[in-house]
Amino acid sequence: MSKVAVVLALGAGLSSPAMIPAAARDGGNFNGAWSVELVTESGMVCDSRYTYAVSVQEGQVRLTSASAGATLNGRVGPDGTVGLNVSNGTASGAVSGRLQAQTGGGTWKVSSLCSGRWTARRQTTRTAQAE
Repeated sequence: MSKVAVVLALGAGLSSPAMIPAAARDGGNFNGAWSVELVTESGMVCDSRYTYAVSVQEGQVRLTSASAGATLNGRVGPDGTVGLNVSNGTASGAVSGRLQAQTGGGTWKVSSLCSGRWTARRQTTRTAQAE
């Protein structure tokens, strides 16, 4: 097995669900593009580092860059809690953690092959303004 693809997590504390707009209840506060870096802490099969682009839309997480064959399923909760399942070929794993407004982090594990930690940073888009 060559490189094993793994991916993400996200959070911010929110109050009563009835007081939160629907988009926020569905993880909408974390909408947008995120850059995720995974660092391998144990296991010889995985590379030492992976970097991915991930998109969050209304709590759904989608991998926007990765090696061919990698799939990602999971959600970001309204409090930023991340729970994802990742697979690539016969290898599968889990990603957990939390996002905050601009950053996030947590842990990942691919079966008994490798494990480590991840960090995420929200990507900002800058718009030119006329002066």
